[in-house]
Amino acid sequence: MTKNVRVRFAPSPTGPLHIGGVRTALFNYLFAKKHNGTFVLRVEDTDQNRYVEGAEKYIIDALNWCNIPFDEGPNKNEKFGPYRQSERKEIYKQYADQLIASGNAYYAFDTAEELNAHRKDHEAKKKTFIYNWHNRLKLNNSLSLSAEEVQAKLDAGEDYVIRFKSPQDETLHLNDIIRGNISIDTNILDDKVLFKSDGMPTYHLANIVDDHLMEITHVIRGEEWLPSLALHYLLYKAFGWEAPEFAHLPLILKPTGKGKLSKRDGDKLGFPVFPLEWNSPDGEVSRGYKEDGYFADAMINFLAFLGWNPGTEQEIFSLKELVEAFDLKRVNKAGARFDPDKIKWFNHQYMQEQDNDDLAALFKQKHENLKDIDVNYISLVVGLVKERATFVSDFWDLSHYFFQAPESYDEKAYKKAMKEDTRELLSELSNIINTVDDFEVENLTTTVKSWITSKEIGFGKVMMPLRLALVGALQGPDVFDIMYMIGKNQSIERIKNLATAM
Repeated sequence: MTKNVRVRFAPSPTGPLHIGGVRTALFNYLFAKKHNGTFVLRVEDTDQNRYVEGAEKYIIDALNWCNIPFDEGPNKNEKFGPYRQSERKEIYKQYADQLIASGNAYYAFDTAEELNAHRKDHEAKKKTFIYNWHNRLKLNNSLSLSAEEVQAKLDAGEDYVIRFKSPQDETLHLNDIIRGNISIDTNILDDKVLFKSDGMPTYHLANIVDDHLMEITHVIRGEEWLPSLALHYLLYKAFGWEAPEFAHLPLILKPTGKGKLSKRDGDKLGFPVFPLEWNSPDGEVSRGYKEDGYFADAMINFLAFLGWNPGTEQEIFSLKELVEAFDLKRVNKAGARFDPDKIKWFNHQYMQEQDNDDLAALFKQKHENLKDIDVNYISLVVGLVKERATFVSDFWDLSHYFFQAPESYDEKAYKKAMKEDTRELLSELSNIINTVDDFEVENLTTTVKSWITSKEIGFGKVMMPLRLALVGALQGPDVFDIMYMIGKNQSIERIKNLATAM
């Protein structure tokens, strides 16, 4: 790839960044880094009516938490700034005027009432109203009016929009990196509004102008923008500019595989659809993957596989490995089903790679019961239980017996472990344990197992009640690891407590 690769992620600050938006940002980031290019963030806030306070900061915070920060954008390396479209308003007007002057666009003075009347008339005839080549000469615009009439309307300050003049009787041959060759009959295209009566451009004009001025080489965006591809190609042609290469990513589907994933799906099925918790201005709180205990790397690894595959059996990828392996030509056309269980699987895998000291600090922070416990001890406990954990929030259920003696015993486990001679065996076991001076795992294992062997009884007769005494249930890591951690006195006391409870 000879040209300097520049891609952009261009969200609208109308609310929190959806997981689908994160996937789009990720694929742009991976492509840029694969080709030593630049990842640009542009805030597309032309729709001021839908602007939500705090949304832009949320988007930036989310990208940073995901470890996919932008290279250029608001307040960062502003080589082609400003990067907020609301601050570029004057730029767009001159390009809209340029299209008027070249005959590729026109003023349309139709009122909302007039257009609504046309739509209702078409509906009554079971037709769809499309503003384009077949009727534009009959409507209220600069193509149907004389130059004098148009100038009079402009001088009088009448509201107008600027529409693109779609060509008639042409076939466009377009290319998409993911979807291949696409043919479009221009007769089905409508004359899209490029500039609104409020003095702001629509997405279509602002998008094209900004991509050109910011020297964007590849537009990697969601499938929902595929219907706009023809218009965008035509706009590039009208301006006489070279179009970037396009790649339209597949939809992220609901867990059922039917329909696009939405916020409501997460609310209904109990999983987040946003990277970070979102507190809306009206007080509504939406869950985030960070606050739910997911690791950013796990979420990114999971998202990378939504629509892309490396062509190998490998599933666990560091961000560096994803950059090296990523190829847009290995992105699927078909939608990718969102699987809440699969992202948990990824989180479990990443849990095993986390530093025990870091996990211990998080664990201690989350639990009041641990405030007076040495974090080094907690770290040792974490090392023993994390292989069964998916989240840090799982640690307490998996390890509480390292910090406090059982106050009750699992009923089924009690019935299974306790026999007529168990009390006598537990009493004898306490004495045996008491003789171990060097209270290390290896010494404990050898001493206790040798005693069981000498008595010529099954290991289960001793090991099950021993585990029950230490844990309160038949679960947890190796019993000798537990005994070593809680110490000789606590081990003996717990064994006696169970014997007394019989």
